[in-house]
Amino acid sequence: MPASPTQGTIPIIAGPTAGGKTTLAVELALRLAPAQVISADSMLLYQGMDIGTAKPTPDERRGVAHHLIDVCDPGDSFTVHDWLRAATAAIGSVVSSGSRAIVAGGTHLYIKALLDGLFDGPGADPALRAELDSLDNDTLRAALLPADPAAAARLHPNDRRRTIRALEVFRLTGTPISSLQRQWDAQRPESPYLLVVLDWPTERINSRINDRVRQMVAQGFVAEARGLWEARRLGPQAREALGYKQLLSHFEGLCSLDDAIEQIKIETRRFAKNQRTWLRRLGTTPGCVRIDCDAVPPEARAGPVLRALGVSP
Repeated sequence: MPASPTQGTIPIIAGPTAGGKTTLAVELALRLAPAQVISADSMLLYQGMDIGTAKPTPDERRGVAHHLIDVCDPGDSFTVHDWLRAATAAIGSVVSSGSRAIVAGGTHLYIKALLDGLFDGPGADPALRAELDSLDNDTLRAALLPADPAAAARLHPNDRRRTIRALEVFRLTGTPISSLQRQWDAQRPESPYLLVVLDWPTERINSRINDRVRQMVAQGFVAEARGLWEARRLGPQAREALGYKQLLSHFEGLCSLDDAIEQIKIETRRFAKNQRTWLRRLGTTPGCVRIDCDAVPPEARAGPVLRALGVSP
């Protein structure tokens, strides 16, 4: 395979959940060997959360080394600052070893931070967070609407973590977090990254999500989640993971198993819709490669990326 003027360029594979990011990242790693994959997924970080996070199996990894998977206990918290620090170190280590780094994942805040750095927001205020966390979702929502209408329009009413963060930033700075993020968007520096976005029609990705949830349940997801719950291993961040959160409601007697599984499908489809909003923002990155997954079959999706890298497919 001929060397390219962009031999050191680092592809970042972004796209909706169940959209084929891992498959493409592994295929690229094999075609660009030696190469290694760095995960940009906030839940693949957690040990023991395997089926419900669609953590790639050894067979799916096809011998390609993966980083930032199974790096912490589900009782721990792991912030975007923590991930950015770890991802930067992992990329540096991979590149220093003579391999190409490939980033892939669906936590688009992580990808945004890698592309642009972190926006200049205040650090956490434990006392203020505790005060906000004592409020119910309706009260938090009522406080956010006048403080930051743009954030309120973007966030789901049940997204406590991000709602609390938005209110924390507003209370500490007097500036809406959405305004700070707009400034963040305007400051994109030159970077060594090639952003690759997997585009899916809504109906197709929703169907794939429903199929994935059914497969997870068949593979033992309920037993996996129950084991973590009974062992009290799930911390505040891990408990909010899609699928686990809904099953915990069932284990706690708040809904039937069938209702919990249906809610997993509904909330995952809603999450994919939110991801599309992120992808529209990320898609303004110069040189971004967009792949229409409805038109391009899985075996051909590496081609546009290789061509953008200046490598013969």
